[in-house]
Amino acid sequence: MDNNLHSPERQLIDLRIEHAGLDARIDRLAEQSPLDQLLLQRLKKRRLALRDRIARLEAALDPKQPA
Repeated sequence: MDNNLHSPERQLIDLRIEHAGLDARIDRLAEQSPLDQLLLQRLKKRRLALRDRIARLEAALDPKQPA
């Protein structure tokens, strides 16, 4: 069972959940006044890094077959 917690599929799920949480947090922060530009920039950078990790993991789990 411990294997399932560290499987690439589980990691992908965790990364997607974290990415969605960051999306929501960024949306809430963008509506606040005054706007904390530095925090917003850091969150967006983290979200981008997560998206890159998700893309790499998806590619590793589902490699494209040559035509």
